[in-house]
Amino acid sequence: MKILNQLASLLKSPPRLSPADCLARVRSGDALLVDVREPSEWSAGVAKSAALLPFSDLTGARRQWREFLGRAAGRELLLYCASGTRSGMAARILAAEGFRAANTGSLRDWTDSRWPVAAPERKK
Repeated sequence: MKILNQLASLLKSPPRLSPADCLARVRSGDALLVDVREPSEWSAGVAKSAALLPFSDLTGARRQWREFLGRAAGRELLLYCASGTRSGMAARILAAEGFRAANTGSLRDWTDSRWPVAAPERKK
């Protein structure tokens, strides 16, 4: 039965929210902003406060995602990518696993909402 519920969740579209709908939730800490683009794409800039977690890791070994998801328990995950496609797929995967996740489109949508964008922080 659990597998059927997960399959149904994967087929159901997650909510698609605009960044304007999400700004207050991210600022308050009730939601976490996540950039699911690949590391080679981050050099174009990332939305301020976004966790940088590649889609390929979500669908792969989850070396980065596993720890993040453990810390994110109970918070909404607001995902974006370059166009909104991968973030939509990621939201479906996470929703099927019981997380509150929404697709917020693209980095461009966030910059259009006047959310600050900067170079990614370098890991030390």
